[in-house]
Amino acid sequence: MAQTALSPHVNDTPTRPGALPGIAAAAIAVGVGALVAVPFGPAADARSAVGSAVIDLTPGPVKEWAIQTFGTNDKLFLTVMVLVVIAVVAAVAGQWERTRVPVGSVVIALAAVAGCAAVLSRPDASLVDVVPTLVGAVCGIAVLRFLTSRRVLRPRAAADAATETTVDQPADAGRRSSLAALGFVGIGVVGGVVGAALTRRLHSVSGDRAAFAPPTVARPLPPPPPDVQPAGVALPSYVTSAKDFYRIDTALSVPQLSRADWALKVHGMVDREITYRFGDLAKFAPVEKMVTLTCVSNPVGGNLISNGVWSGYRVRDLLAAAGVHPDADMVLSTSVDGFTAGTPVEALTDGRDALLAITLDGQPLPVEHGYPARLVVPGLYGYVSATKWVTDLELTRFDRAQAYWTGLGWSAKGPIKTESRIDVPRSGQVVPKGAVRFGGVAWAQPRGIRAVEVRIDDGPWLPAQLGGSFSNDAWRLWSFDWQAVQPGQHRITVRATDNTGAVQTADEADVMPDGATGYHTVSFSVA
Repeated sequence: MAQTALSPHVNDTPTRPGALPGIAAAAIAVGVGALVAVPFGPAADARSAVGSAVIDLTPGPVKEWAIQTFGTNDKLFLTVMVLVVIAVVAAVAGQWERTRVPVGSVVIALAAVAGCAAVLSRPDASLVDVVPTLVGAVCGIAVLRFLTSRRVLRPRAAADAATETTVDQPADAGRRSSLAALGFVGIGVVGGVVGAALTRRLHSVSGDRAAFAPPTVARPLPPPPPDVQPAGVALPSYVTSAKDFYRIDTALSVPQLSRADWALKVHGMVDREITYRFGDLAKFAPVEKMVTLTCVSNPVGGNLISNGVWSGYRVRDLLAAAGVHPDADMVLSTSVDGFTAGTPVEALTDGRDALLAITLDGQPLPVEHGYPARLVVPGLYGYVSATKWVTDLELTRFDRAQAYWTGLGWSAKGPIKTESRIDVPRSGQVVPKGAVRFGGVAWAQPRGIRAVEVRIDDGPWLPAQLGGSFSNDAWRLWSFDWQAVQPGQHRITVRATDNTGAVQTADEADVMPDGATGYHTVSFSVA
C-alpha cells in the first residue's frame, strides 16, 4: 500500500522576503492614500506635503544648487527623489519583515506618522486631512503582511508517492510571491495616478479662471513699438508669453485658490485692520504696467528672467486705506501655501506703482503664476517681492520679522543689479565668415538701460545698437554687427550702463546672498 511521505528534497524552511514585497506595500500605501485624498483635496496629499516639508527643511545652499542644476525642473526632480527614497526605504523594510517580528510594518507605520506630521505642517491643514495617509498605511501594512506570510513564502509539503516526483516548491513559492507583489505594485501605481488626476480635476480652479473677465483699465498701455525688437538676430520676444515665463517658487503642488475663497488681510502696524475680498478690489482703479521680473538665483547669463504686461491694483492704495504707521519699514507678504517675502514699505508705496496683479499679458494670471492675485514690484528680485497666491500683508519691521529666503542666508533686501546677457552667439557656436549680427538683453529695473557695450576677444569696448526703450521697468534688447574675418576661436563679452550712469560691475559674485554679478562672456568660433 502506497504511503504519502515528504520528499527529502522539499525545503520546509520559510523563505526570506525580498525587497519587492516592501516596494509593493509602499505602492499600495501611496496609491490608496492618493485615492482616498480625492474628496479631501490637495491639502491631504501626503506626497506633496512631504515634498514641501523637504523644501522647507533643506538648507539654502542646497536649494540654490537644485535651482542652478535643474532650473524650472527642480520640482520634478524633488518629486522623483521623494518617490525614490520611499521605494528604497520600503525595499529595506520588506527584507526585514517577519511573521513574528514585523519590523517592516513598523517602518511603514513610522513613515505614516512622518507623513501625517508633514500634512499637518501645511497652512490651514486640519486633523481630518491625515485620514488618507492613515488609510493608505493600513492597506500597505496589510499587503506587506500578506506577501511575507507563511501562506505565500512557505512551500506546502507535497510529493506524488506513486511516482516519487519531487516538487520544487520553494521556486514555485518565489514566483507566486513575485507575481503577487508585482500585481500590487501595478495597483498602487494606477491608484496614485488616478488619485492625482481626480484631485487636479475636482479641485482645479481652471474653470473659475476661465470665467473671470478682468476689469477694463482706463489707460491701457500702448503696444510696444517695432523698434524694441532688433531685426536680423534671433533674440527672445520683447514680451514673454505666459507659457514661456520662468517659474521659480517653493510650491511643489500648485495652490488652487478661487476668487470666492481668496481674501487679503492687511494688518500689523496699521491704524485699522482690513480684509479685502476679491469683489472689494473693484473700488480701486486698475492700472497696467510692463515689468521685467528677475530671480535672485539667475546666474550671470542665465534665463531666469522674463518680461510681461501686468494689470492690477496699486499696493499703495490698498495700504493707504489701512493707515500705515510711519515706523513700519517692511511688509511681510504671505502666500496661501505659507511662503513669505519681506518687502520694503517704500518699494510698495513710492511712484514705481507696485501692483497686486491679477492679469498677465491681458489674461487672468496663470494658476502657476499666482491666480487669482500676486505681487509684482519693479526693481526687486522676486524672493523679496513677487509673492504668488498672496493672502496676507503684515506691516512690520526688518528688525522684528524674517521672511522665508532671508532665514536661509539671503539678504533682507534685494534690489535688482545692472546686468546684461548674450543670446547670440550661443556658447560653442560656429559662425560663418563675413558680416554677422550678435545680440542679447540688458536690464536694470527700475532705472532702465542707457547703453550696452561689447568687446570681442581682448579688443576695445564698442557700442552696441539698442532696441527701443518702452519702460525703465522692462529689459532692453541690443544687437551688435561684426565682421567675422579671422577664423578660429573668439570670445564676446558684454556690459551695460543704466540710466543713472552706473556701469555694470566686472566683479564676479555668486547668486547668494543678493544676486550674481560679473560680465557674461561667450566663446564661439569662425568657420
